[in-house]
Amino acid sequence: MIDGLMKDVIDPMWERLARPLARAGMTPNQVTALGLGLIALASGAYLWHGSHWIFGLTLAAAFVFDALDGAVARQTGLSSKLGGYFDAMVDRYQELIVLLAIGFVTGLWLLALLAFSGAMLTSYAKARAAIEVPVSNTDWPDLFERLERIIYLCVLLVLAGVTGWDWAMPAGLALYAGLCHLTALQRAARAARLLRAADAARAPDQAG
Repeated sequence: MIDGLMKDVIDPMWERLARPLARAGMTPNQVTALGLGLIALASGAYLWHGSHWIFGLTLAAAFVFDALDGAVARQTGLSSKLGGYFDAMVDRYQELIVLLAIGFVTGLWLLALLAFSGAMLTSYAKARAAIEVPVSNTDWPDLFERLERIIYLCVLLVLAGVTGWDWAMPAGLALYAGLCHLTALQRAARAARLLRAADAARAPDQAG
């Protein structure tokens, strides 16, 4: 939702941050792969130090770097369908790595599973609809998209680490999971409307 509604503000920021990477000759896929590596490194370190707030801050830095691949693609003219697919797949693995690390450190495996499944269903609801009907990549400003999920997790980790509240992580993860599944249902409802309209438009052709 933030990315869709504030695109005119966010995109110029990514463009400025991406310029040094583009000038250094990095390709978009290299930025994507390096972003995955940074997130895996931050998650691996979290297993060792167990500090929520350190993980939250290092994760935020890694995700900022990861967000620059699209801007690098535009600046280098290396945008491709394969690159977009690679980026989408890496995004899913990033969320898996982060939530596995949180589940391991906190022991909140059920909540981590519910959180991850909600995030995946949110992505799948849109991707599956796109197989049936043309889907805009910018007209789905839903409640809890990837950018919101990233910001939420980073803030939750820092808050839980700084305050030391025992209930912060379980309550925060439960809310995260709930928002993910609510967004998945929101997207499913929109997809149903689009598909119903497509079926209605096709019905006269079939009748004729």
